Amino acid sequence: MPTHPDFEALYRDVIPSVVSVYVGGRRRPGGAGSAFVYDDRHLVTNEHVSRLADAEDAGRVELRFADGSWRVGEVVGADAYTDLAVVAVDDLPGDAAALPLATENPAPGRSVAALGNPLGLDGSISAGIVSGANRSLPTSNGFAIPDVVQTDAPINPGNSGGPLVGFAAGESDGDDGDAAADDAEFAYEVVGVNRAKQGDNIGFAVSPVIADRILPALVADGRYRHSYLRARTLDVTPSVAEANGLDAPHGVLVVDAAGADGDEGFLHGCRGTADYRGASVPVGGDVLVAIEGNPVRTHEELMRYLITETRPGEPVAVGIVREGDPLTLVVELDERPAVDRDDRTDRDGGSRIPVE
Repeated sequence: MPTHPDFEALYRDVIPSVVSVYVGGRRRPGGAGSAFVYDDRHLVTNEHVSRLADAEDAGRVELRFADGSWRVGEVVGADAYTDLAVVAVDDLPGDAAALPLATENPAPGRSVAALGNPLGLDGSISAGIVSGANRSLPTSNGFAIPDVVQTDAPINPGNSGGPLVGFAAGESDGDDGDAAADDAEFAYEVVGVNRAKQGDNIGFAVSPVIADRILPALVADGRYRHSYLRARTLDVTPSVAEANGLDAPHGVLVVDAAGADGDEGFLHGCRGTADYRGASVPVGGDVLVAIEGNPVRTHEELMRYLITETRPGEPVAVGIVREGDPLTLVVELDERPAVDRDDRTDRDGGSRIPVE
């Protein structure tokens, strides 16, 4: 019979690869966060942690490892749209091994542990389960990070950028820890990059599928080029469907879009609003129902596909319903404009209508 997860063994094997990040600057107050070892020269953290490193200091951050040793690292890549960043550091401690990313997003109910530096307390662990998956977390730039992992493992200020760790495939939550001690590299995997606390027992982490797409580009080029559909969308709920005369709530409504509305190669935005049960609802726009043959039921699915399956400059086939008629448009994706790192408010704010 399975026993309780062996978090003691998990902590012993994983904590050498978890790093406390201390950031200061001449123009901004300092801060603290967390990171973990990604490869033999790079750490992963959150972009909002790395952002505290002033350009005047060449993006340098101070790093404290579990063995008590210090290093100075340099932020070499950052992506505000997914809140991920990469820090380069020379001469990692010998036991600071790279933590592998999971190849799939974790399922609800899976046992996980959040490791990091909450409230400046180095080398902390908290445990819980995956509470939900495929969440969408808005940011202050009007963009929503798709595929976010929800957990009840306590995540507090300072945990940002640290790993959410689960037992790897083939390792039962009830194992006695012997196998984990023998081969930590394969016994555990990162199932999320901790990002935010949203309330009691609700924390969020960037998913491993999104991280695996973004991080190699940050290491190689310092940035990730996001595809941009040039439209704002709203999920077609029952009220949106009824206000727009749709048969069923399905797909996403194009609220507004860049391009010439008279051109069939462009998406059409809404023409106005209608009062529906006391609320103002956008009406008259295209309803996007598929991309490259893949069903789009929510903006979450659309965003996930754009990030993980497309590149700027590529043409994509978009299935829409326009004034009751099904159509397929071929739309060339733009590159999403860069975010001004100095002109943003609280990262957990943002538009209620995600920008695609």
